[in-house]
Formats: sequence, structure tokens, C-alpha cells
Amino acid sequence: MTDAPASARPRRFVALRNKHSRPYLFTAGLSMMGDNNEHVITYWVLWQEFHSAALVGFQVISHWLPFLLFSVWFGTLAEKYDCRKLIQISQGLFMFVSIMWGVLFLTDSLQMWQACILLVLHGMAGAMWGPAEQLMLHDFVERKDLPSAVRLNATFRSLGVLFGPAVGSALLLGLGPAWGILANVVFYLPMTLLMIRIPYTGHTRDGGVDRPKITLLDSVRVLRDVRANRLLVSMIILAGLAAITIGGSLNAAMPIFAGILGAGTAGTAYGVLLFANGAGGVIGGFLLEVTGAIKPNLTWAVIGSAAFGATTLVFATTHFYPLALIMLVIGGVANMASMSISQSIVQLEAPPGDRGRVFGVFGMFGSGLRTAGGITLSGLGTLIGTPPAIALCAAIFIVGAVGAGSYARSGGRRPAATG
Repeated sequence: MTDAPASARPRRFVALRNKHSRPYLFTAGLSMMGDNNEHVITYWVLWQEFHSAALVGFQVISHWLPFLLFSVWFGTLAEKYDCRKLIQISQGLFMFVSIMWGVLFLTDSLQMWQACILLVLHGMAGAMWGPAEQLMLHDFVERKDLPSAVRLNATFRSLGVLFGPAVGSALLLGLGPAWGILANVVFYLPMTLLMIRIPYTGHTRDGGVDRPKITLLDSVRVLRDVRANRLLVSMIILAGLAAITIGGSLNAAMPIFAGILGAGTAGTAYGVLLFANGAGGVIGGFLLEVTGAIKPNLTWAVIGSAAFGATTLVFATTHFYPLALIMLVIGGVANMASMSISQSIVQLEAPPGDRGRVFGVFGMFGSGLRTAGGITLSGLGTLIGTPPAIALCAAIFIVGAVGAGSYARSGGRRPAATG
């Protein structure tokens, strides 16, 4: 059997009852909102300043490429060092980038090479945050409650993503780009300060792992070691398939679908489509937590992934606006289920001594490969058009999800990690 074994019945919303994880969830949402606020403001200024299509492409690459190149390395750091410090460094880097944007905007001295450096630093901050955050979740709650903590964390981050564009636009219009981006620093401060008083290090439950040195070669060893656990590998495969096919494609292509589906004006249709896409994830997170009906196992991970692919396929091929909205909301629920279940299984299956690097690998595939997803969308979109390209990618993802599930089931599985 390849499904993750059931343990004692988990409590619902347990992470919200924990006096340490509760503020973490809220501050994580604020930090994600700051991340998205920065995108809104800086992307607008960069287009107004340079009108460079190449820079627009680099904005996407710079955000995800650090995940591809450094996620395993940052996971190794999270294994060895206090995760609170790593989170503070990542939040400090976010704040430094926002401040530098503000200074350059105020002095009217922004040059393209400076923009490129700041975009890369912003991506590095996000890549560093990921593994340390997952190890902190493992410390906050008991093993049986990890799926709930992972799900709630993803939900609060989704709230930041959902409302970030609106808040970012308000900062841009109300304060202007320079003072708006400087004000954005406030969104990163709560998590930075919270890390001072939280007693957990990310290693409290495991007792920590003594690693005398950290090398890049040592950090990628985990790619070889985890292959013995097919359940774990299948979750990494699912994350990578989503990234390459449809993980980052919908938002990038939404203006095109707004023009095709536009009810009234394309601008209004665009806003509603974006909101529906984000709202599905938030609704899904709370719905899954309230019902507790879906368990963190292989079967549900595959069902959630296939459902996400199927709704995307229908969305990409329909010309009926209400149906498109419904598919986006349902797809958001399915994507949240697939993502949170996959992360939960990784939490439960990863060996304590390699947990940080396993999360690094998961982030490398699930986030870093979105760089390749942009190339996939661009190439196929040029050949057959963007909507057919996304429909084809969705179909590939459905087949790949079923294949990943079959791969896991065909080889059995190791006992789950007990850390």
C-alpha cells in the first residue's frame, strides 16, 4: 500500500490554537502580501521606465530561477542552522530590496542593471524562506497535526497572494511608487520581529543534526538518496509536472483569456478571473480544514492534481464566461488540495536528518521549474496559440499525475519517517 499511514485523529485548526504558530500564520500572510505588493509596484514602474519586453521576461525568470538553483542549498542551511535566523535574513533581504527600490525611485536614478540585481535578490529571499518555513511548521505541531498546519499555512499565504494586488495598487495610487514601495517594508516587519520571541528553531522535535560542513555536492546527494522512497519521489514529480505545465501559466495568460471571455469589458473580466483563481485556493484551504474529509495520502494527491488539470483543460477550451469562473474556483480548490497534500506527505516521509534538503528538492521542482514552465508556455503558445497550449499542458499534467501515482504504487514504499 502506498498511501501514507493514518495515525491518531488530527485536530482541526490546531495551528490556529497554538500560541506560537498562530501569529506565524498571520505574519506569513502579511509577508506574502508584501511580496505581491512589490511585484505590483515595481513591475509597473519598470514597464513605464524601460518598456522592455526582455525585462518583463526576466522578471519571471529572476523570481523562480533562484528556487531552481539554490533551494537544495537553502534546505541544507535550514537543516544545520536556526531556522528563525534564516527567516529573519530572508525577511531582511525583502526589506532591503524594497528600500533600495524606494531610494532609486526617489532619486530618479534607476538603471536596468540595478533593477536586474534587485529582482534576483528578491527571488533569493523567497527561495531562502521556503525550507526554513517548512521546518518551523514541523516544530510547531505534533506529527499527526502536520497536514493541518501545512494546509493552514498555504491558506494564509494564499490570502496574501489574493489581496496583494489590491493592496499594492492602493499603495501605488495613494502614495506613489517611491513612498508606496517604502511603506511596503512594514509588511515584512511582523514576521521578522516574531522570530525574536518564538522558542522553536525548526529542530526542536528532532534534536537537531550535527553537520560539520556544508558543501554543494553534499546538498544534492539527497536527490540520489530519496529515490528509494517512491511515495516521496512521486510527490516531487507531481510538483515538477505542475510547475512545467500549468503551475504558473494561468496568471500569465489571464489577460488573453479575459479578451476571449470578456463580459462587458476585458478589464473587468480580467480582474474577476484573477480573483476567482485566487479565491479558489483560499476557499479550498478553509473547506478542507473544516471538513477534514481529505487525508494526506497518495490517492488524494493524484485526485487533486488530476482535478486541477481537468478544470484547467475545461477553462482553456470554453468560451462561456460563467463556466470559466466556476472552473477557476474549483481548480483553485483542487490545486490547494494537491499542493497541501503533497507538502504534508513530504513532511511525513522525509528523514529527519535530510528534511531540509528534501524540502529544498521539493521547492526546486515545484517552484524552480516554473522557469521552464514559462519557456514551455512561450514555445507552445507561439506554435499553436496560448489557450490551446494551456489545454495541451493541462492534458499532459493529468496523464503525468496518474503516471506518478502508478509509479509510487508499483514499487511499494518505505515506512514513514517517525521524526
